[in-house]
Amino acid sequence: MSALGRAATAVCGPRTKWVLAAFWLAVFVLAYPLSAKLMGAQENDAASWLPADAESTRVFELQQDAFAAGESLPAILVYERQGGVTAEDAAAVAQHAEQIGGLESVPTAVVGPVPSEDGEALQLIAQIDPGNGGWFEIGEVVDQMTEIVAATPDGLAGYVTGPAGVAADFAEAFEGIDSTLLYSAMAVVIVILLLSYRSPVLWLLPVLSAYVALTVAQAVVYLLAEYADVTVNAQTAGILLVLVFGASTDYALLIVARYREELRRHEDRHQAMAAALGRAGPAIIASAATVAVGMLCLLAAEMNSTRGMGPVLAIGIAVGLVAMLTLLPALLVIVGRWVFWPARPRFGSAEPTETGVWARAGNGIARRPRTVWITTTLALGALAFGLTTLDTGVLANRDSFVDKPASIAGEEALARHFPAGTGSPVLVVADVAAAEDVRAAFAGTDGIAQVSDEPRVAGGRAFLEGTLEDAPDNPAAQDTVDRVRIAVHAVPGADVLVGGATAINLDAQRAAERDSRVIIPLVLVAVFVILAVLLRALLAPVILIATVVLSFAAALGVSALVFEHVLGFAGVDTAFPLFVFVFLVALGIDYNIFLMTRVHEEARRIGTRRGALLGLAATGGVITSAGLVLAGTFSVLATLPVVIFAEIGFAVAFGVLLDTLVVRSVLVTGLTLDIGRWMWWPSGLARRQDVDVELAAERPRELRPAGRHARHS
Repeated sequence: MSALGRAATAVCGPRTKWVLAAFWLAVFVLAYPLSAKLMGAQENDAASWLPADAESTRVFELQQDAFAAGESLPAILVYERQGGVTAEDAAAVAQHAEQIGGLESVPTAVVGPVPSEDGEALQLIAQIDPGNGGWFEIGEVVDQMTEIVAATPDGLAGYVTGPAGVAADFAEAFEGIDSTLLYSAMAVVIVILLLSYRSPVLWLLPVLSAYVALTVAQAVVYLLAEYADVTVNAQTAGILLVLVFGASTDYALLIVARYREELRRHEDRHQAMAAALGRAGPAIIASAATVAVGMLCLLAAEMNSTRGMGPVLAIGIAVGLVAMLTLLPALLVIVGRWVFWPARPRFGSAEPTETGVWARAGNGIARRPRTVWITTTLALGALAFGLTTLDTGVLANRDSFVDKPASIAGEEALARHFPAGTGSPVLVVADVAAAEDVRAAFAGTDGIAQVSDEPRVAGGRAFLEGTLEDAPDNPAAQDTVDRVRIAVHAVPGADVLVGGATAINLDAQRAAERDSRVIIPLVLVAVFVILAVLLRALLAPVILIATVVLSFAAALGVSALVFEHVLGFAGVDTAFPLFVFVFLVALGIDYNIFLMTRVHEEARRIGTRRGALLGLAATGGVITSAGLVLAGTFSVLATLPVVIFAEIGFAVAFGVLLDTLVVRSVLVTGLTLDIGRWMWWPSGLARRQDVDVELAAERPRELRPAGRHARHS
């Protein structure tokens, strides 16, 4: 017996099943309080997102070291009255400045009131120091400011905006993210499992096991964030939740399906589970390894937020795998066959998948496999043409929210009366000796409205601030930053750096573009190696990867059209294609692994073409259910009012459905039937003579009950 077979037998043994259940109960009890601390360990400050070696990151660090205020964010309070502000308005705003200056989290004097040139607006600028509270502390201070601003004379409108106002709206969008995503994902999974199993009780065990896996994964990630310097932010924590819950449920579906199949062949449920784990285990392990390795490829990223996501998601997948291969089988064996009620699989009964819908679909494809796969490829290629309309870049603040929050309304008011770059200056850091020359070059750059007269000096460095003529999140402002860098870097001996919010966006965009160029080939190579080892072939991995890449392109093409013409989004973030690629390729290969490992198993017994039909018939239902689960869990990301999450949720959900229902079932099956035994080239299986498929009326596999004298379960 192989090592995997011995492990499978041990997992579901008459005594070890109870030991495993008790072990996981103890782990859950220890992990639960730690998992609840994960939100407190999140780092949503700028440094946790920035490219580590970018010029803007170095400016941020120098500012933080010099003034202990690198994390402070400016809040801009804008007041406007159509027809012109009055003396009463100015007095009220001056009083607001005093009140805001007295807040504990506003350590420096409030600037203003500053009147606009058109006389219709006033503004205040206050620096907020969030301390250790990050986003959520800023949100509380902005709420206090909003209450102060609300007390204005009739006809005077007031807004809290600027970087602090936008950060507060993001904090509100992410508030309660764990519970929102968890309950939404759980609801989706329960509905799909009820429809798949048609049992009122069976769904409980996969959901319970997935929840335990998620809790333990969050606890492990918290410990690593707290003690091993692993970066976790709100984006990573949200994706961790849906990925672990969805992938764990997928593995559960495959195990339950194979277990139900083996219960018809084995009288003893312990033997049935051992056989199920022994046969399904390699596919599940390979699937999880593919996803985990794909996630670990993110470690090659320059963006801190992307690089930190890699180990966090890989840990989540690993914990989910272990839980589904140990806890779930133990629970299933403990409860016995009755959990499948009302459709209990009886020993010796016929396997229904052999004459089900996927068996009929396979026979239909077998009639003209070449026509089927060519037509499917052309259709997917047509969908991929939507990629030509995909607009990537750093989203402007106004385009980052599904709805228009208060800070964006404030930005619009600010732009109506003041220079668009007010409150988000370009920061230039240079040696003190060259400060005047640098200031002259800085002020003379097109797109800079004004530069501070006197620099702040600390540690032998001069810090200069310049106001942009364009909005700081506008592409024109990024062009200005490039011009500033060219101008000030030309000053001899200045040792100059250029940063600020616009420079951060520019550097992040370029780092994300670089990450895509590096990580996408890494993922493809890693997936190829895993498939080659699993299938003992070279041609099949190339074909399977090509189908998933085509599926990714089609999903992205459709998503681009939906975002622009249906949802009205302005574009997608630069990192969006990379995230969608990693998720869709890693997860899409999952379903190909589930299918092709079964085809490979059957091909050794009855030939590749017949094995392809039996593999589709046996796995079609469970893979479809798994795809629906994963698509459903990722789609709950769209419940957050943040555009990037809505876009990732839609694109991954649509891509998974496309891969499950079309690519895996139609395209891959058609290719396998057409290519036949050569799919396994250069292994020995490619040299074994294949047979034609005429299976419409033929039963592909005879059920041979095993263990007639075993203990009845």
